[in-house]
Amino acid sequence: MRGMHLLSARCSISNNQLFRGIHLSLYAHTAAATCCRVLTVDSRDQNMAGTRRKKVFVTGIVPSVGTNLLKANGCEVDQWESDILISRQQLLQNVKGIDALFCKLTERIDKELLDMAGPQLRIIGTMSVGFEHLDLKEIKKRNIQVGYTPDVLTDATAELTVALLLATSRRLFEAVHEVKSGGWGSWQPLWMCGKGLKGTVVGVVGAGRIGQEVIKRLIPFKVAKFLYCDRNRKKEVDALGAEHTTRDSLLAESDFVVVTCASTPETQKMFNSVLFSKMKSDAVFVNTSRGNIVDQEALYDALQSGKIGAAGIDVADPEPLPTDSPLLTLKNCVVLPHIGSAVLVTRAAMSELTALNILAGLAGEVLPSALNVSFFAALMVFLSTIAIVIGPTPPGTGVINLAFLCTPAKLRSHY
Repeated sequence: MRGMHLLSARCSISNNQLFRGIHLSLYAHTAAATCCRVLTVDSRDQNMAGTRRKKVFVTGIVPSVGTNLLKANGCEVDQWESDILISRQQLLQNVKGIDALFCKLTERIDKELLDMAGPQLRIIGTMSVGFEHLDLKEIKKRNIQVGYTPDVLTDATAELTVALLLATSRRLFEAVHEVKSGGWGSWQPLWMCGKGLKGTVVGVVGAGRIGQEVIKRLIPFKVAKFLYCDRNRKKEVDALGAEHTTRDSLLAESDFVVVTCASTPETQKMFNSVLFSKMKSDAVFVNTSRGNIVDQEALYDALQSGKIGAAGIDVADPEPLPTDSPLLTLKNCVVLPHIGSAVLVTRAAMSELTALNILAGLAGEVLPSALNVSFFAALMVFLSTIAIVIGPTPPGTGVINLAFLCTPAKLRSHY
């Protein structure tokens, strides 16, 4: 295991002139099929000295393409290099005086941390599409920019969703266990039989980027019908042959229920005992969005009592899922350790885009992938207030969704 220590990259580039000679070039982004701008430092600036270089703290081990890009552009990079997540105490200690923060979903970026970092902090780059770990209200107060990494992980997560669906419905992990434990005997007609996709109904809850890519990948399996529920009907989803419907209708009709919606105050614990009771008794439930969307006690009860047939989840609440979780005792529940984007090319692209966001923020340039902090901060406050006043309401119904109806389509389709 790597030692628990900080790596520091020292470069000879002066900070005052760091971005004076910056020029922009087009970069074909590996996983996004779009062009991002790479910031490069003029060689004249590399020979100058005497002023402070921009300090960036990286909160853990990430693909080196991102950190190398930061170093190549003259940043002083301090990195937590350990297989163990950085502790809160170590995190607070090492953000003091930084100009930029390169973080992950596992770190809570709140008022305490921002106060400790200091007023010179200009840009936070999170190597994720989700941003629930960020206190957007506090970040907005300080006028700090935030960059994130949507799009680049869409394909990888969609692939994992389909793999998880198949592994769960065809009982692959049960079958592997039987082989390893000596349970593989003579052929029996009903042994290890599962649920196939051909001729079934697949329902997708949240038809954003990932949901649409899941549908595309399942079409060759000769699914009889695709249903989706979203706040609005979407032409691009209709074009795939999917039918827009209400959530309750989707749950009642679907043989497979795939959750790819965003985590918001509205959707937390959305899948509870009431919703599971509306599903078919042999339905397969798949969640690759966020763990807090599911009431895990209700999921356990639904699986154990036979209210639904099986479940495959790549996310949990909390993460990591405790080893004594009741879900891990069930044969009909497949649990993966949040590996939706765990493809080497994808993770490298996420690291690189995070670095590009940071460099652009330090240079005063437009971020290649900026999070609209003001919008989402106001939205989260609005949703939390409404949820407290009237309680949560299902997607597609109720006043709580008015904010989303006014949201630009690109932001609505966050997942």
